[in-house]
Formats: sequence, structure tokens, C-alpha cells
Amino acid sequence: MAGIPEHLLKRAQEAREKAAAGAGGAPTSAPADGDSRISGDLLDRNKGAVALAEKPGATVVAAPANGSVPFGAGPGGHTQRLLTVVKSGSIQDVKAVPVDKVHTWPHLLGIEFVAALACTAFTFVFSWFVNAPLLQAANFNQTPNPSKAPWYFLGLQELLTMFHPMIAGVTIPGMGLILMIFAPYLDRNESNRPEDRKFLTGLWTVHLMFWAVLVIIGSFFRGPGFNFVFPWREGIFFEL
Repeated sequence: MAGIPEHLLKRAQEAREKAAAGAGGAPTSAPADGDSRISGDLLDRNKGAVALAEKPGATVVAAPANGSVPFGAGPGGHTQRLLTVVKSGSIQDVKAVPVDKVHTWPHLLGIEFVAALACTAFTFVFSWFVNAPLLQAANFNQTPNPSKAPWYFLGLQELLTMFHPMIAGVTIPGMGLILMIFAPYLDRNESNRPEDRKFLTGLWTVHLMFWAVLVIIGSFFRGPGFNFVFPWREGIFFEL
């Protein structure tokens, strides 16, 4: 059984002396904040526990002289002991810790769902008032000249006029996709400010400008036979 700490015994002794001085008629003052009083019964039980622990081979708990309650036993016969006094401020963290992360649901998915509904509603209303630029049915006996892919594939068609199909159709697009897949692992900066993400900003700018230039050339600078023309001279050979 552990004994009572020395600082508690000292404070208890001072409290006893003050109480004895007050009983003798001397004026006493109220105990200061932080003073604690330990009853004499607890002190006697502590002395008995220390004396019992000092005996070699002693493993049983001694009973008091009156034989009422076993030594060190509390209500219901449970053995109790005083270890130490811990201030609540040393084990409680009352400071608010800032959290810079939120859950995907509902913070992110809720916003994306609302954005998807807004885009769907806009597309529905737009298609209601604006007719789609559809052409007549295709004629199998007459191929349009120039024959162009949809605008989102014109960049790839433009590459086919410059490189071998293996390079234009597989190598260059594959390298671009692989680079974009590994981009988050190459730049692990978590900042949302563009000036702090110069690598990703430059990478995306180069990719966007490269593909946009190819699409513009294929849309407005390619005429009959998919030959290079100037739109302000021969006209614009482009339809949605």
C-alpha cells in the first residue's frame, strides 16, 4: 500500500496546528486557497500501512484495534488507498484545436450534387429554346470535303497530319494522360493559392494551350483536302 505524499502530510500537520491554536483561544484565520485537511484517522491508518509495509514478508492487511473494519477498507469492505492529488488543469485540454479538413459527405458531395442539378436544368432550358445544329442525313455517295472530326477530336486529327499514326494517336496522348495521372504525386503542395502551385499551374497551362492551338488550326485553317488555308481569304470551312 502506498503512503501519503510528504506535501500532504506537511499541510495536514499545519492544519492541525492551526486547529489546536484556535481551540486554545487564539484567533485563527480562514485557511488559504489550496490548503487541505486530512483527518487523524486517515493519518493513523497511513502510519499503520507504512509500518506494515516495512515488515519483511508481510502480505496481509492489518485490522484496527477495535476490530470494526479491516484496515484500508472503505464502504462495503472495499480496500482503498490514496495515491496522489492531481490538478484538473494538468489533464484537461481546454484549447480548441483548429480543424482544416471536412468530411466528403455532405460538404463536398452536396455541393457537387447541386452543381449537377444546375447544369442539367441549364442544358434542358437551353435545348428548349435553341435548336441543335443538325445537318441533313448523310449521303453515302458523296463524302464532304473537307471531312472533319467533331471539334473535340480536331486536335487529334491535326496531329495525324504531322506525325505517324502511332505517335499521333497513341504516344503523345498517352504521355499526356500519364503525366496528368502522376501530377498530384509530383506536386504534393496542399495550398489552394495559384501562386503556391506553380508546377501544376504551368503543367495545365501548357497542356491546355497545346491542345487549344491544335483545335483552332484544325477548325479554321484547314480547307478542302484538309489543306492549310487562311480563313480571311478562302473562307471558314467549319461547322458544329
